Amino acid sequence: MGPLDSVIHLANFAAPALFLALVLAWLGRWLAPGKGKSRALWVVAAANFAAGLAVLVAGLWFFGRDGKMATYAALVIVMGTGQWLAGRSRRR
Repeated sequence: MGPLDSVIHLANFAAPALFLALVLAWLGRWLAPGKGKSRALWVVAAANFAAGLAVLVAGLWFFGRDGKMATYAALVIVMGTGQWLAGRSRRR
């Protein structure tokens, strides 16, 4: 495998986490406009992406291969929980 193929392979590995991070950050702002405005959109997306990438790497390590539905289910749960925590109001 050449260097360009390696880069494309790694980009395709991280693509589900990136897509879900961007969609969750945008929908979080759109669906709950009054909550979580103190954080920039890219900060929330970056935190979601880091958590999602960690889940994908853990799934690759645990199952020994990429693309298991259990890994994608864990990806959705972890990133959804992270977005929920990012959108919570810290005021009491």
